[in-house]
Amino acid sequence: MATRSSAFARPTRGRVLAGVCAAIAAWLGWDRGLVRVLWIVLSFIPGPLWVLYVVLWIVIPSEGSPRARRR
Repeated sequence: MATRSSAFARPTRGRVLAGVCAAIAAWLGWDRGLVRVLWIVLSFIPGPLWVLYVVLWIVIPSEGSPRARRR
């Protein structure tokens, strides 16, 4: 397992949809593929996971944006 990244931002490269899973993987120091697979598996459990994804898409700043540089 890698070390945690101090920046919490959606990367501009390596995105599949919005970069939410890539941002979570970088922050946790996990593999992007692992986080994506876990997200897909968990999305089959009833609940508001996709609503959470959209909220995180809005809340997590994109890499290089002024909001991401302030953190």
